[in-house]
Amino acid sequence: MNGEQSEVKMVSVFDPYFYQTLLSFRLKNVVIQTTKNPIQGSLLTVMPDHVVIEVSNTPFYVRIQEIIWVTLS
Repeated sequence: MNGEQSEVKMVSVFDPYFYQTLLSFRLKNVVIQTTKNPIQGSLLTVMPDHVVIEVSNTPFYVRIQEIIWVTLS
């Protein structure tokens, strides 16, 4: 590469309406349908790029881009 450094740019989609909805579900029991499987538990943390859901005292980190839908359980 002749001594040049390449620059890597990260791009992420942010949906403020979905983010606000997830924030309103924080600390409640929810069902999150991901592209793989549904997850049911307590929604502990909501960040712009991921959520943390606790299932049987185990935290699961789920990327928001992997979420299809979410509802209260």
